[in-house]
Amino acid sequence: MFAGTPPEAVPSLEALSRVGEVDLVITRPDRPRGRSRAPRPPAVKTAAGSLGLPVAQPATAGELEEMLGTGTFDVGVVVAFGMILRPRALAAPSAGFLNVHFSLLPRWRGAAPVERAIMAGDTSTGVSIMVMDEGLDTGPVLAREETPIHPDDTGGSLRERLADLGARLLVDTVGAWVDGQLDAVPQDSSGATYAARIEPRDRLVSADMSVGEFVDRVRALAPTPGARLKIGMEYHKILSAAPADNGPDPGEWGSSQAHPMFGVSGGSVLIQEIQPPGKRPMTGEEWLRGRRLPQ
Repeated sequence: MFAGTPPEAVPSLEALSRVGEVDLVITRPDRPRGRSRAPRPPAVKTAAGSLGLPVAQPATAGELEEMLGTGTFDVGVVVAFGMILRPRALAAPSAGFLNVHFSLLPRWRGAAPVERAIMAGDTSTGVSIMVMDEGLDTGPVLAREETPIHPDDTGGSLRERLADLGARLLVDTVGAWVDGQLDAVPQDSSGATYAARIEPRDRLVSADMSVGEFVDRVRALAPTPGARLKIGMEYHKILSAAPADNGPDPGEWGSSQAHPMFGVSGGSVLIQEIQPPGKRPMTGEEWLRGRRLPQ
């Protein structure tokens, strides 16, 4: 049994389907998206359909528990499912649930490990295969693999790389765990950090930030949901930014070779890609062309 929702869960589902029998795929309900607000299926539902796998979409934890109680599963695999599994659900598979988590546990337990790692300026992260328990990413670890966070990584590019790494690590782990050939190693909670869900306030960037803090937040939140900078009376998404030399004072604007520069604490940043409200993403040069610098 597999439970997951967003695109980063798809590589693990595809890998699992190649090495074993996936009796059921569980994902979140379809949600309205885009300007039309028409319901669209999660990426995992679409992938499961392409693989010919049965899909269920429980709306509540209670529905999930009832669903799991009607089947017999050797092991469950969870990748970014988006719903807390309560004890009754965790007990359904005979070998329990494995979670593909995008950090080197116990660092960055929680909902947003990729974004929080970049925002914190971490230079490396990785994937952990964990046996799930009732805590928040506190279960013992079966396998882990490290990977660098490159200076040009965004949340999107790093998540994509971790998704592929996690799928490979899962294939190497799941069969050995079910066959009793692996021991789970308890986490050392003294080194734990918490990756809280990204809230609206976490998306804000401002002149009060240092250059590194500003750039890292933009990187972490690109391409979605995007960092937000208030320009005039409106918030714009900042999708790419880089440190700049000889820029304006904090809170002021300037330009360098037709690219907008924004002053922050201790330096300035070059705005490389921006999305004004209600418009498409564009380069900083496109945005600045034909307009005055913000005051």
